[in-house]
Formats: sequence, C-alpha cells, structure tokens
Amino acid sequence: MAPLHVIVIGSGVAGLSCARLLQEAGHRVEIWARERPPRTTSNVAAAFWYPYRVSPADRVHAWARASFAAFERLLPIAEAGILRREALELLAGPVEPSWAALLPKSRPARSDELPAGHRFGQIFESLVVETPRYIPWLCDAFLAAGGTLVERALGGIDEALAAADAVFLCAGLGARELAPDPSVSPVRGQILRVRNPGLDRVIVDEHGEGAITYVVPRAQDVILGGTSDEGDERLAADPAATAAILERCVALEPRLRDAPLLEVLVGLRPCRPTVRVEREERGGTPLIHNYGHGGAGITLSWGCAAEAVGLL
Repeated sequence: MAPLHVIVIGSGVAGLSCARLLQEAGHRVEIWARERPPRTTSNVAAAFWYPYRVSPADRVHAWARASFAAFERLLPIAEAGILRREALELLAGPVEPSWAALLPKSRPARSDELPAGHRFGQIFESLVVETPRYIPWLCDAFLAAGGTLVERALGGIDEALAAADAVFLCAGLGARELAPDPSVSPVRGQILRVRNPGLDRVIVDEHGEGAITYVVPRAQDVILGGTSDEGDERLAADPAATAAILERCVALEPRLRDAPLLEVLVGLRPCRPTVRVEREERGGTPLIHNYGHGGAGITLSWGCAAEAVGLL
C-alpha cells in the first residue's frame, strides 16, 4: 500500500497504539485530540492486564492475548513502565475465569494464598502498566517517529474526513457525538494511589458485594479501586467512595492499613455493549472505528489496534 495521510482522533492508549502501528506501516500520521496526555482517561487507569466490562468474549480473548504478547515484548524497555506481577483473582466458586486459558501459568489458588474469609481464587501472571510512565513514553515514541499531535476539539467527524486519506476514530467516550454512537456510555471509576508498603501481588475481586475491588502494586505506589458507577459523569472525588475503597482493600491486604494516601483519581470508562473495531466508508474516505473498550482499554490496546490497522 502506498503511504497515506492518516488522522487518528483521540490520544489515549487506543489512539496512540493505532498511530504507532500506522507509522510502522509507513503512513504519515496526525493525532487530533481534545486533550493530550497526561489529560486523558488512559493516564489514570489502574492498568493491569485483566479483561473487565468488555465483550464479545471470543474477540476480547483474541485481542487480549495479542496485547499481552505485545506488552511482554516491551518489558525490557525500562522507560515504558511495564511490570510483571503475579495476580490473584478471588472467585465465588471453584470455576476458572473464562479468560484463564489464555495464560499458560494460570492455576487455582491454594488456601494459604487466599485472604481471610475467601475460599476460591485463581493465580495468574499479569502485567501492570504504569500509565504515568507508559502513556508519555508511547506519545514520545509517536512524536519521535515524525508524528504530529494537534489539540483540537472537533465539531464533527467530517472535519477530519475532509483533511485525510483515512481516519481512525479512537475517541473513547467522545465517539458518542463523533460517530455518532448513542450506545457508548460512561462508567465512572474512582481509584486511590497510596505509597507501596512492599507489595508485589495484584489482587482483584469482581465477585464481592458492591463494586469491583483491586490492589495493583506498582514500583513506588499501589493503586486501590474501585467503583463502577453506571452513567455517572462526575469527575470530582467522592469521599464516601474513598473510605469504602480503603476499607475493602485493607480487608484483602492488611499491610495497606497505614499506607499514606497520595492521590484520589477519577476516570470515565467508555463502555459499549460490544467493542467496535470496524471499517466504513464516508464519502469515499475510510473511517475505521476503534472504541468502546470499557474497563479493558490497556488490556486490549495492541490487539485492537492491530486489527483496526489491518482494516485499512
């Protein structure tokens, strides 16, 4: 294929991943985004490999597997901020999560590996992506390869279609207006950042009462979550949610009890009944959609980007 002028809309992990693969394919790439890193949802994600709030299962599994392999290839690059971590998912019964087969080291947890009061769990090897390091690294790589990032609030998708040979729509929640796609909806997530008291194991409980609970140790801090507030677009922190998250996480990992609270962060997951990775033609110009990744934007990022670029 002859090199094309491609505009990618959105500078979160979906847009940056597509932009990098397009550059590797030889295309001239611009990113247009209302906000640039670090002012994106991707920058505040807990960001460990875990398919959450996303479907359809068969396509999600393929995208997640491809992304896991891509992140593994980035492990030697210290600046990228990718960490290998053992993870424990707590389960309601002796049933493996549907995606466990994707991971060769997945196994049932022993009783001595479980927090007090829990009987079932699955151990697997996950990858933690330190987004305050990874997203700037990915953005810098895009710029160093000759890419251009334009801060621009679009009034409609036609502005990009008129200026490029092809357009990739990776705008997350912004796809509601730009696609337009009313099936995209926000699911509010609040997380806490605390100092790491020496933890190196991810714990996640999607089956407890209330919202998903997770403990995600990074190099210097730990991300604690979370909330799953359907249709809630508030970006202000909720003190009651902060207290509830702390209580649930300390119950899973008592060493967090005295960890200093560093920051409270809020982001809006761009959820959709199914992830949309597909091509359409608008006035003879290819418009390739890559959005609706829910709570799995990092987990699916490279797999979805590869499929989307393949559609070009």
